[in-house]
Amino acid sequence: MITNPSRRPRPAAASAPCRVTVCRGCCCGDPRKVPGVDHAGQIPRLRKALGDAAQVRASECLDVCDQANVVVVQPSAAGRAAGGRPVWLGLVNDDDVLADIADWIRAGGPGLAEPPGVLDLYTFTVSRRVGKGVEE
Repeated sequence: MITNPSRRPRPAAASAPCRVTVCRGCCCGDPRKVPGVDHAGQIPRLRKALGDAAQVRASECLDVCDQANVVVVQPSAAGRAAGGRPVWLGLVNDDDVLADIADWIRAGGPGLAEPPGVLDLYTFTVSRRVGKGVEE
């Protein structure tokens, strides 16, 4: 029997966690662009801090090189249903901001929890063209 893929049972929407995209393109993750940062250790430390609260993935260049290092937090399915949208964070170059990001995501992330006030200093807006590339 052939099953239509669009009719297959899907996991409950609330179970889809936040996704975190860490830019590792031409400038992000490059010690020549941002010296003094353990670029290679950022993703493993973020994964460890988040556990099962979010999926963390590396991306090619996100085309906002002036904000290196860039992290994009996409809401969980429940967060998106509550109105949450992706949050772009730039200049993420120390462990304190990684800890603030992890705390926020573990509390629910975009749409479900208010970010710590300090993250306002790292948040920036991208063009629609750039933003569409990460949401896909």
